[in-house]
Amino acid sequence: MKARRIAASGLLAAALCNGAAVAAESAKRPLPDYDGRGKADTTPRQKALWLPRLLLSPLYLVSEYVIRRPLGFAIAAAERADLPSALYDFFAFGPKHKAGVVPLAFVEFGFVPSVGLYAFWDDAGFQGHDLRLRASTWGEDWLSGTATERFRLPGAVELTLTGSATHRPDYAFYGIGPDTREAALVRYAADSVDAHAESRFSFAGSSLLETSFGYRGASFGHSEYEHGRSLDDAAARGALPLPPGFHDGYRAVFSRGRLALDSRGNSSSETGLRFELSAEHGADSKNAPASGWLRYGGTVGGFWDLGDRHRVVSLSVSTLLADPLGARPVPFTELVQLGGPGMLPGFRMGRLADRSAAVATLRYAWPIWIWLNGSLQVATGNVFGARFDGFRAERGRLSAALGIESQGSRDSIFQALVGFGTETFESGAKLDSLRVVVGARSGF
Repeated sequence: MKARRIAASGLLAAALCNGAAVAAESAKRPLPDYDGRGKADTTPRQKALWLPRLLLSPLYLVSEYVIRRPLGFAIAAAERADLPSALYDFFAFGPKHKAGVVPLAFVEFGFVPSVGLYAFWDDAGFQGHDLRLRASTWGEDWLSGTATERFRLPGAVELTLTGSATHRPDYAFYGIGPDTREAALVRYAADSVDAHAESRFSFAGSSLLETSFGYRGASFGHSEYEHGRSLDDAAARGALPLPPGFHDGYRAVFSRGRLALDSRGNSSSETGLRFELSAEHGADSKNAPASGWLRYGGTVGGFWDLGDRHRVVSLSVSTLLADPLGARPVPFTELVQLGGPGMLPGFRMGRLADRSAAVATLRYAWPIWIWLNGSLQVATGNVFGARFDGFRAERGRLSAALGIESQGSRDSIFQALVGFGTETFESGAKLDSLRVVVGARSGF
C-alpha cells in the first residue's frame, strides 16, 4: 500500500511538473491557429468607432450602472419568482391572452397624478378587429377617457376610430414667446373632446402615410389647483393678457396628414435616414368671423446603429409652424408647443408656445430588456414668432433627459424620465425647468 501511495504521489508530481512545463511553454509561444481562420483584422469601421465610444462613455456608465444593472437585478429577481408570468396570467385572459384589464398610474411632478384602467381586446369578434379602452381619474376634478377601435386590413392598411374626453384643473401656462420664465407659471382648467378617424398605410418597412379627419373642441376656465395662480385671475390683475381663444374656446373640424420615408426598411440594422412631413388644417365653427389654423412642419434625421447591436445614436432637426386662417388668431392650445412628451422633453408640458419652433436633438437609445429601451437625449431649440420671426441661435434653450420607455404597444406606454431645461443662451442658460415622470401614459 505504501508503495502504491508513493507511486501515486510520483505520478501526481509528474503531472504537475508537466503541466507547469506546458504552461511555461504556452506562455512563450503564440496560441496555434487551430481553426485556420488567421488573425482577425481590424476593419476601418471598427477603427472609426473609437471616437464615438470615447464620446459616449459617460452615457455608457450611466446606462450600465444607474439603469441597466439595477433594473436587471430587479427583473432577474422578478423572473426567478415567476412574477411576470403570474401577472400576465392574472391581468390577461382568454385562450391566447388576447384580452385583459390592467391598472395604471401616472405621476408627473407639478401636475395632478392619476390612476385608472387600460383594457384591450385583440381580434374582438373577428380577426383584425382590436378594441382599446382607457379611463383615468384623480377625483371629480380630473377625469379622462379614451376609446379606440382598430381594423387591421390586408395590405398593411389600418383604419382607426378614436374618441376621447378630458377634464383637468391643472394645465400650465407660462406665456407666449421664446423668452417666457418659469416664475410666470399660471394654471387653468379645461374641458376637451376629440373624435377622429385615421387611416395608416405602411410600406417599405418603417415608412408610412397617415391621414385623419375629425372634430376637436375645448373650453377653458378658472383653476383651483394652486391658490392665487389661476390664469383668469392673473389677467384680471393685469399681470398678463388672456391668451387667444381662452375666453371663447373653440369647436373645430380638422384634417391631418403625415408622410414618413424611412430608408431602414425591413433591415435588422437601425442605421439609416428618416424624413417626415406633417400638416393639419382646422376650421373653427363656433366663433365668428369664421377662422381656423394651419399647422405644418418637417423632420429629417439620421440614425447610426453602433455595431448593429440596436444601440442607436441619432441626430434630427425639426421645424414646426402654425398660421391663422381668417381674422382670429390661432387658439393658444393649437399653437406650436414644446415640452412634455413631445420635443424638448426636459421642459414641462405647455412650457413653450408660439407660432413656430426649431429644434435639433441628439439621442442615444439602447435596449435594456425585451420590452424596455433606455434613452438619453440632449436637444436645443425654442419657439419663435410667425414663420421664425426673431430667430437667433442665442435664443435657443437646452433640454436634456434620461429615461426608460416600453416598446411593443403604441396604445399605452410605460415611461420613467428625469429631465431639465434651461433659459435661453443669451440669458445665461440657467436651469429653468425640472421634469420628473413615472407611470403609464396614453399613446393613442
